[in-house]
Amino acid sequence: MPVVKVMVWQAGDAWLGYLQEYPDYWTQGESLDDLREHLKDLHADLSSGEIPGAS
Repeated sequence: MPVVKVMVWQAGDAWLGYLQEYPDYWTQGESLDDLREHLKDLHADLSSGEIPGAS
């Protein structure tokens, strides 16, 4: 299983994060677990080529 590095932080009540390989694409969650799920979905979308121009 490949290692995916992420940046994660809490701002108020929200959790924010992005994949280090794609720093222009941020996501957020209501909890750390919620953010993890969003980051997994984002990684799947970006690595599949589903988002045009993502590099």
